[in-house]
Amino acid sequence: MAHQVLAELTVVPLGVGTSVSRYVAGCLKVLDDAPGVTYELTSMGTIALGTLDAVLAAARKMHEVPFEMGAMRVVTTIKVDDRRDREASLRSKVSSVMEKKAG
Repeated sequence: MAHQVLAELTVVPLGVGTSVSRYVAGCLKVLDDAPGVTYELTSMGTIALGTLDAVLAAARKMHEVPFEMGAMRVVTTIKVDDRRDREASLRSKVSSVMEKKAG
């Protein structure tokens, strides 16, 4: 398996009102179609897992979604965790903290 990274992706259309859920849903469709990328939606962003190239390609497509839906300004934040000493997973970081908290 190719080296994978975790990335937190947040795409925010500006000037479209207070609810952006329809734009988020549109962005998630991009991730649904992104080969080799899995994701988890959170209340403040989306965590994606895949190769760096696949995740960044998906982020680029996600950035365009609000424009395609009529937004005139979009701010996209990408935070990448590229750890090369062990395999990444969507749950490993959370599990590690919860184990330490419990013990």
